[in-house]
Amino acid sequence: MSQFDEQVAAVSALSDRTRKALYDYVRDRAEPVSRDAAAAALDLPRHQAKFHLDRLEQAGLLEADYVRLTGRSGPGAGRPAKVYRRASTDVAVSVPQREYEFAAELMAGAIAESITSGDSVQTLLQQRSRAAGAALAERLPQAADPLTGACEVLTELGYEPRLQGETVEMANCPFHSLATEHTELVCTLNHDLLGGFCACAGGLQASLEPAPDRCCVTLTRR
Repeated sequence: MSQFDEQVAAVSALSDRTRKALYDYVRDRAEPVSRDAAAAALDLPRHQAKFHLDRLEQAGLLEADYVRLTGRSGPGAGRPAKVYRRASTDVAVSVPQREYEFAAELMAGAIAESITSGDSVQTLLQQRSRAAGAALAERLPQAADPLTGACEVLTELGYEPRLQGETVEMANCPFHSLATEHTELVCTLNHDLLGGFCACAGGLQASLEPAPDRCCVTLTRR
């Protein structure tokens, strides 16, 4: 299951009203919540609270631990109880898929390094983008055709590749809103990212070819 599919599944878990109410209850508590406490607060049978809390944990929305609620340890302290708290990770879904955090990490890393080294932010962002593209190329299926393999891998990053003969066009830019406000910056990042990908994928090249209703970069065979 891709990260996007996992995020969709996590958000879908909240479509059940009881589950959403339990999530809200746990979220609003400063301390971890036991099954008994959640069941009592929402006037639910314990088995029903347990079922929904565990589903929220499986979806990545809650984290769980086992503690002795009595505060005692040793013989006679009783069995540890499972308690829940809101997960520390973020869950967000966008359709079409967007990857603003990915772009932010590249830009923030370049800025932080520039402050330390004094090197150009633009140069460092180019290096980081090409390195990130090279890392993506490592996911290419072995023995796959470069163009079809590129379509498979780049889909995971939020692109929507369309194979048109010997050219891959991207119907979606994962950094759409940024590209609208900072077109040259983001198109250059895209070109460097996909250029780094092609350099390691073998047999492909990335070209900056802006056009309406698609990403500014296309991939073709060398």
